[in-house]
Amino acid sequence: MDASQLRVALFTGNYNYVRDGANQALNRLVAYLLRQGAAVRIYSPTVKRPAFAPTGELVSIPSLPVPGRAEYRFPLMIPPHIKRDIKRFDPNILHVASPEILGHRAVNLALRRRLPVVASVHTRFETYFRYYGLAFLEPIIEALLRRFYRRCDAIFAPSESMAQLLRDQRMSYDVGIWSRGIDREIFSPARRSEAWRETMGIERDDVVIGFVGRLVMEKGLDVFADTIDQLERRQIRHRVLVVGEGPARDWFEKRLPTAIFAGFQKGEALGRAVASMDILFNPSVTETFGNVTLEAMAARLPVVAAMATGSESLIEDGETGRLIQPGRTHAFADALQLYCEDAEQRRSAGEAGLRASERYGWDQVNQELVDSYLRIIRQHRAGIRVTRQSPVP
Repeated sequence: MDASQLRVALFTGNYNYVRDGANQALNRLVAYLLRQGAAVRIYSPTVKRPAFAPTGELVSIPSLPVPGRAEYRFPLMIPPHIKRDIKRFDPNILHVASPEILGHRAVNLALRRRLPVVASVHTRFETYFRYYGLAFLEPIIEALLRRFYRRCDAIFAPSESMAQLLRDQRMSYDVGIWSRGIDREIFSPARRSEAWRETMGIERDDVVIGFVGRLVMEKGLDVFADTIDQLERRQIRHRVLVVGEGPARDWFEKRLPTAIFAGFQKGEALGRAVASMDILFNPSVTETFGNVTLEAMAARLPVVAAMATGSESLIEDGETGRLIQPGRTHAFADALQLYCEDAEQRRSAGEAGLRASERYGWDQVNQELVDSYLRIIRQHRAGIRVTRQSPVP
């Protein structure tokens, strides 16, 4: 069996209606599978005006807006007509990308039809609740996630640090790596533009500390702002450039009144914005990989990040940037101060990051997942697989 014989049914809570690193990785995977001659069908909630056009055949799943986060959709079920569609498609493997109702129903379907099913892990859902005063729920959410992932044949993390965390949490007996790649046409030091910096009100000798991502509290916006307060109290010359949109933008703008907000950027414009920064600051602990960290490294920026899954696999502390214990604003400020004041340290870390980023190519990492699909199908057909729980009624 080879890649051209794959028939992949992909289930995800968000394929293209809101743009983020996870769904862009899924779209790249589908594009790669199609180029290899595989058949792919995607099942996901849809909206009238999605963030970008989907790659592949997308089948709409009934959904409702998520309370308090209406930009996201909550899938309801797999209705009978969708089950008939799946039966006609006749997949030989199911890939589940989000552990909500749709994901659970897809795993049930795979178990009933005796099909192999894998899951990819894109974010640390159990950590989200600490940003909304509900940290006491984390052990419960972790237990629910464990129950979900253990019903799959294998799970895939985007970094070795995340894979090890999943092993430590006993999420699965088969934990693999599906990493992330980099588009070097977009993310490159050559994209830096002094003219663009000038239009944004940035002077040539300003050191720009950048934030890139959706503006939601679980990205560590409070830690970012508190750290910038530390730099201002120390009278360290810098500018803050924020690239992204989200429901917390108003809060973030009020919290950082002197920051420059460039809004949502994509493609070459995003590459230009990232390359026109001098340092990336990523205090989030929710990412399982950290696409923005890799993109910044490819643009030759040093990265100051929280010591968390994803970042720990990308950043070599003291060489390509700094890894700081989550929430330690004084330590974050110390690291940023060093790069703000020492141009040689900044240049050296940026060069090291650029070299490290060269290991990541999209075709390479997607082929590794395709090879895992084929392995799991072979094992499943041979009856070599971990014991999975029965489908839930």
